[in-house]
Amino acid sequence: MDRRSFLKLGALVAAGTVVAGCSAETAHRPGAFANRLRVPPLLSPDPDASGIRRFELTLRPGSTELIPGLRASTWGINGDHLGPTLRMRRGDRVAMAVTNRIGEPTTLHWHGMRLPARMDGGPHQTIAPGATWRPEWTIDQPAATGWYHPHPHEQTARHVYRGLAGMIQIVDPEADAAGLPSDYGVDDIPLILQDKRLDSDGQLVEDFGGTFGLIGDTILVNGTFDPFAEVPAGRIRFRVLNASNARIYFLEFADGREFHVIGTDGGLLPGPAAVRRAVLSPGERLEIVASFAPGEQVVLRSVGERTDAATDIEEGDFDLLKIIAAGPRRDASPLPARLSSAALPEAPPGARVRRMTLTGSEINGKDMDMTRIDEVVPAGAREIWEIHNTTYTHNFHIHEVAFRVLEINGAPPPAYLSGPKDTVYVPKEATVKLAVEFGRHADPAAPYMYHCHILRHEDKGMMGQFVIVAPGTEDSVSRLLPMPGHDHGG
Repeated sequence: MDRRSFLKLGALVAAGTVVAGCSAETAHRPGAFANRLRVPPLLSPDPDASGIRRFELTLRPGSTELIPGLRASTWGINGDHLGPTLRMRRGDRVAMAVTNRIGEPTTLHWHGMRLPARMDGGPHQTIAPGATWRPEWTIDQPAATGWYHPHPHEQTARHVYRGLAGMIQIVDPEADAAGLPSDYGVDDIPLILQDKRLDSDGQLVEDFGGTFGLIGDTILVNGTFDPFAEVPAGRIRFRVLNASNARIYFLEFADGREFHVIGTDGGLLPGPAAVRRAVLSPGERLEIVASFAPGEQVVLRSVGERTDAATDIEEGDFDLLKIIAAGPRRDASPLPARLSSAALPEAPPGARVRRMTLTGSEINGKDMDMTRIDEVVPAGAREIWEIHNTTYTHNFHIHEVAFRVLEINGAPPPAYLSGPKDTVYVPKEATVKLAVEFGRHADPAAPYMYHCHILRHEDKGMMGQFVIVAPGTEDSVSRLLPMPGHDHGG
């Protein structure tokens, strides 16, 4: 198969179809699928005597063969590149010990988690070199796939690109009972998608200038170049994370087969959504299930299509992973019609409407200011947020919340985007309407973030801050923080 790279965003979501087009560098790839897919280790410590599940994470420099035979200087978490998959259960009390050994300040954000702002790991929770940060909270949200990554002010793109990222799996009794594939690394497989640019020695090129920052010429899956995965025949679940700086993936199988989306950022869908293609912008996650007959080989790929709506970032056709059904057959029965009974975010009649207008690198005409509170939200609020994109390709992530996409340009979203989410793709000149459900962790002095998750845009200041406060106190809350507050680890 001809294997090409890259890229350009610019896309159209309409009637469940997403398309894109344009130009870029060509990656020199052998197309042999010669490297076995690396699967990040699973970290799920047993609760201690006090009932707390304790995770120890060390951010450190490493050396990794991103291209076989060539070693690159990388960063990793508990290893040379990327981090372990953290598994926890709803109701768990979790305690993190995050130690910074990378030699410069950073943070670690728990993307998709519902938790107090001081535990969120945003730009205010800086971890100094050599320090250890110890957030602790209770898992109070449905089964979902999240992730964790640095969020330092103006440096997020570089830190994630070097390899500081990993998945989070939350499980709960309802998901257990659904009978979904759940054998980690066997029929429940994490796929962390990133693009890199490498020089002739295999070293990472770090050029984050330009409108969208770095667009890579090499695709890695779990840090693996040109990968294959041997799986059992039957139903296989892939948890797919876009951890790239800017690239949007338009996922399909090369033979055009149907697959099912069973979950999005915030948890399982009410029922499976059958698709042949799905879009994944930076920071988004999809849980998909596909069935494979014994001996089958099929390629998961990303495709681009040229249309008048495709303008900003080139997206070509490129392969991601060859899947080989080599193992004994596992469950091949149909998926259950009902996956989750969790209530989806709703906004009641008369709900407050907040409007966010995205321009080149601003939200509502403002750049990020660490001392400014942009929005004050009462605890437990249910609101409508309308995100309007005027120019360039963007997406939109809100910390702490769960939201549901109500409309894209006035039309209902495709079924696979109708579940709980925290990040949404917003094409150029599009308006996306969200029903947003806020948590109850009130703290008027500790902000959460909302921002574009194209990391170059985030670093350039396309971000705002909101606080959650006790209902009825909104007007008394200061809109200024006393300083660019950093909660330093110690």
